[in-house]
Amino acid sequence: MDSVVSDATAVSESPVEAPAVAAGIPAQPQAGPHEPEREAEPEPDAEDGAQDWQLDHTRAPIATKIVVAGGFGVGKTTFVRAVSEITPLQTEALMTRASEDTDDLTSTPDKLTTTVAMDFGRITLDNDLVLYVFGTPGQQRFWFMWDDLVRGAIGAIVLADTRRLTDCFPALDYFESCGLPYIVAVNHFEGTERFEPEDVREALTVSPDVPVVIMDARKRYSVVETLLSMVAHALEASPE
Repeated sequence: MDSVVSDATAVSESPVEAPAVAAGIPAQPQAGPHEPEREAEPEPDAEDGAQDWQLDHTRAPIATKIVVAGGFGVGKTTFVRAVSEITPLQTEALMTRASEDTDDLTSTPDKLTTTVAMDFGRITLDNDLVLYVFGTPGQQRFWFMWDDLVRGAIGAIVLADTRRLTDCFPALDYFESCGLPYIVAVNHFEGTERFEPEDVREALTVSPDVPVVIMDARKRYSVVETLLSMVAHALEASPE
């Protein structure tokens, strides 16, 4: 009788191995009496609104630079602001009476500020193509910055106002002299006469292979179409 009891006691004191342990699978550590149960970690999900190339670390976006130039008050800052997916960098300064003899506000009487260095914005096109858009200052006294702003650019957009086409001649001459591909974008202001692109081309005497588009710098879709025209023209001019 004693031997039966001792055998039963020995069996009860030895822990019964779980099937997983018996199969050679290490058991998960159990929480102690004062430790909370560990929650299972959630599976990583794709970030909301993320682009494909942002989630794939083996891919890198192609970054390109485009310059937006033109005369004073033609809409360069508005152009950059309308299309940028980030808060645009703007170097705006209040206009004072000291510039009355230099800056002509006849066509833009409500303009209160002016760009004194540059405008900068960014837009992502076609998932892995990122455009960095730089707006140049329009006044002649700031033209010395253009050489730095155009360095590394694939092309330029010359904004034009049909009420004062002569204001964009310096930009046209500059890009012609440096050999940078460019297009002409006519910023159509409300209340002004609308001209056909070929009429503007003839007035500016630009080459037939230079695209001329009519657009509205306040509207994002119009600015995006203009940028796409610039990229396509740059690829045709420099396919490599």
